[in-house]
Amino acid sequence: MSLTRRGMLKVAAASVAFAWPRHASADDETTQLIQRYFGRSASASDRLRLVMPAKFPTGYTVPMSLDVDCPMTETDHVRQIRVFAPENPLVEVAAYHFFPQRSAAHVSTRIRLAKPQYVVAVAEMSDGTLLMAKTWVDVASNGCI
Repeated sequence: MSLTRRGMLKVAAASVAFAWPRHASADDETTQLIQRYFGRSASASDRLRLVMPAKFPTGYTVPMSLDVDCPMTETDHVRQIRVFAPENPLVEVAAYHFFPQRSAAHVSTRIRLAKPQYVVAVAEMSDGTLLMAKTWVDVASNGCI
């Protein structure tokens, strides 16, 4: 039996597909990151809003706004919000702590980003649930040199 050129291409393509390294998706990496820092998983929620520009010219001062839709009562409040940039040299870029009836669950600041990446925010609520939001930010220059 002789091997045709088409047959050789099929064998080569199959071997490359088999040997090609499989990378975890961004969702899998986010899940693992949250599991590592909190010991449990978070659920994506519309209650936590992470607002950042989709494109920004420099990674030195990227604007970020966080807001949690929460009454901030003794029984229903945000304990903390932590922000992660997995591609930065220091993965956790910010942590904010809140107190019921004394603070609003809103933050507006600027952070540094090393390269284009997903930025992940996780809010821990008073009942222990974790809310998550993430957004892609494309920066043109490294802000973590």
